[in-house]
Amino acid sequence: MSLTLGLIDPVAIRLGPITVAWYGLIIVIGMFLAVWLSMREANKRGIGEDFIVDLAFWIIPAGILGARLYYVLFELPSYLSNPLSIFFFWEGGLAIFGGLIGGGLVLFWYANKKNVPDWLVLDILAPHVMLAQAIGRWGNFINQEAHGGPVSREFLERLRLPNVIVEQMNIRGTYYHPTFLYESLWNLIGFTILMVLRAKTKLFRRGEVFLSYLAWYGLGRLFIEGMRTDSLYLGPFRVSQLLSVILLVGSIGLIIYRRHYVYPTPPYYTDGTAPEKEFEAKRKKYESKQKNNR
Repeated sequence: MSLTLGLIDPVAIRLGPITVAWYGLIIVIGMFLAVWLSMREANKRGIGEDFIVDLAFWIIPAGILGARLYYVLFELPSYLSNPLSIFFFWEGGLAIFGGLIGGGLVLFWYANKKNVPDWLVLDILAPHVMLAQAIGRWGNFINQEAHGGPVSREFLERLRLPNVIVEQMNIRGTYYHPTFLYESLWNLIGFTILMVLRAKTKLFRRGEVFLSYLAWYGLGRLFIEGMRTDSLYLGPFRVSQLLSVILLVGSIGLIIYRRHYVYPTPPYYTDGTAPEKEFEAKRKKYESKQKNNR
């Protein structure tokens, strides 16, 4: 890592005309770690690591494309002046919400194509995606983006931050809130909590690991987004805050609804045998009871 005047060089590797940016490298590291962890978990849940590897070939490009298109659409005037810059995603400009939308659509398509329970796949991936998000935010740190409003150097020093972070938050003579760090830590805490709770037998029903991830991320992003200076807007509203509210309220509401008004679903944690027959019988009994109550 090369430092110049207290700032981190955004280029990690230079090989003649070829350069590799820290931003892209960090995102790739997060993705590969998420895939590797998901492969291990998929084996335990009876799906198999091959399914995750095949899914990754579809979902990663879709996630990157969705993240880029989402960002470009909300910054369209600036990109129209230089259309080629739309493809320079390694320079920054990937919106997480767009990535979740793009990747999620492909996940549902592929899981149903392979006849694999989509909610179970979402539960497997969710904590590891959150970890990848925590890692990916350090790409924003390198690029000096996704920061908050101005603060004093003394404020940053009171946070007991390493000097390299303090100096990297000095942008053209002004220090800024390291909101990238706040979100990274929030996601890391969420990852740890989900990993611990997910291992508890029958604590989560199928789909609730994923929904809990959405609620946790939505809650954190709702407040952190309010501190940022580079938000995408829809009229007077910050788009990410609107989506965060939808995720938070929607995921909690869906958990409650599924618990009380939907036929019983299997627990997430099984020994890999996935008790589908047991819960199919419960579903039929539930639907019969509902029909008699009408």
